[in-house]
Amino acid sequence: MNDLDSLVETARQAFAQSTAPAELENAKARFLGKSGRMTELMKGMAQLSPEEKKSRGAAINLAKQAIEAALTARRQALSEAELERQLQAEALDVSLPGRQRGQGGLHPVSLTLERIEGLFGSMGFEVADGPEIETDWFNFTALNTPQDHPARSMHDTFYIEGGDEQAPHLLRTHTSPMQIRHAIAHVKRHRAALDAGQAIPEIRVIAPGRTYRVDSDATHSPMFHQCEGLWIGENVSFKDLKYVFTAFCRRFFETDELVLRFRPSFFPFTEPSAEIDIQFQQGPLAGRWLEVAGSGQVHPNVVRNMGLDPERFIGFAFGMGFDRLTMLRYGVSDLRLFFDGDIRFLSQFQ
Repeated sequence: MNDLDSLVETARQAFAQSTAPAELENAKARFLGKSGRMTELMKGMAQLSPEEKKSRGAAINLAKQAIEAALTARRQALSEAELERQLQAEALDVSLPGRQRGQGGLHPVSLTLERIEGLFGSMGFEVADGPEIETDWFNFTALNTPQDHPARSMHDTFYIEGGDEQAPHLLRTHTSPMQIRHAIAHVKRHRAALDAGQAIPEIRVIAPGRTYRVDSDATHSPMFHQCEGLWIGENVSFKDLKYVFTAFCRRFFETDELVLRFRPSFFPFTEPSAEIDIQFQQGPLAGRWLEVAGSGQVHPNVVRNMGLDPERFIGFAFGMGFDRLTMLRYGVSDLRLFFDGDIRFLSQFQ
């Protein structure tokens, strides 16, 4: 191997050992720079004869081309290595599944509503719906609520401005107006049979929905949910009320270890009236009495306002807030959590 071949090999090794572009440029300067080995060889040709210059110059040019080719190859290799490193660092794994929008679900109060409708539906109760903006007559008068009743106060009820003073409108304070509306429609459908003294189908209905009162704390909200129930027939007694509501509670909470207490009370639209309390025999609420509903035999005046003869027709009604039932079923301590819209809270019920 002559001196030029040795120089080319030395240059190739120096380029191969360069692991960064800066190192490669320093190695280039050693061989191809102004003071590099190739430049020194070119300067040394001045002392040669014309014939020697011709052959020596050609050999030096071939060596220079070989060194430049090795330099270009190494530059390309370093560039490709850097690109590969960047690709690895910034790589996107397209085999991963894409981000999808989370699946929603029913609100816990909606779950309770579906459960209530299903349980009472299995006992033959229809579901009635009606307006949330009611007239004073349907909300109070037809339900035997006198003019001086506290519920008619502006401090307890949301009245609608600009309405008829003789027939004011308000946000319903309970879903009991649907008892009257449904019963009146039922009577109209069977008026001919009634006038002829014939038997007509019983009225058996629940009326769930939103209601409004001026009240707000950890267990009350200005807007809340209530479910009224009504069963009117020719031979419906308080015994039927106790059986129906006891069966409902035990199926709703999925336990027979449940005691119900019907505590005497007063409501304008029922007589006699009773508050319904429940007592769990097991769990964190064991031994405590909890009020869940109001109930009673439908007052004769209310039966008359339905268009029925109270001497012939009798029945019971009840009203419960199913927000409270939801709290008891799921162990929620603050009613306001149902209306905050906090996904962390609501996702627990999906």
